[in-house]
Amino acid sequence: MSRIGKKPVVIPAGVTAKLEGQTIAVKGAKGELSFTAPEEVSVSIDGGAVHVQPHGEEKRARAMWGMTRAQIANLIGGVTHGFERKLEINGVGYKAAVAGKNLQLSLGYSHDIQYPIPAGVTITTPKPTEITIAGIDKRQVGQIAAEIRAFRGPEPYKGKGVKYAGEFIFRKEGKKK
Repeated sequence: MSRIGKKPVVIPAGVTAKLEGQTIAVKGAKGELSFTAPEEVSVSIDGGAVHVQPHGEEKRARAMWGMTRAQIANLIGGVTHGFERKLEINGVGYKAAVAGKNLQLSLGYSHDIQYPIPAGVTITTPKPTEITIAGIDKRQVGQIAAEIRAFRGPEPYKGKGVKYAGEFIFRKEGKKK
């Protein structure tokens, strides 16, 4: 039994949800998002809340039950308050800046990296060593943060590179002479 799937997702005031077959569309103050639920679960809207139920007790149906409920909660959370991810840059000469519709990253390579900012997402650099990614789609915000981090992930000896804010980097001791 899914503990997450059992809980209904409450639809707050100012948010409208429509169900057409297996597709749920949510519209709020920040925008509109939709999600198509897998066939292993059924989705219903009753009394200002979204309920998800599995079709049977198969392992995949139980897995899709909790995942579907979490996705719907992310849709509602995104259109009401949005999502944000922060990255930190550590290293001498490593910096980031927004230049037009691109994020320009200087990460110790022979050239600067130009990362195009996708539609529906805002990227800001409050300091040259901080990047803030904000948007209404949690998956898109997380994917963009992961792609930027992958350009120069944090290394364990000096801690140089791009890391998530608050991420702990296990530091290694160098060789002794």
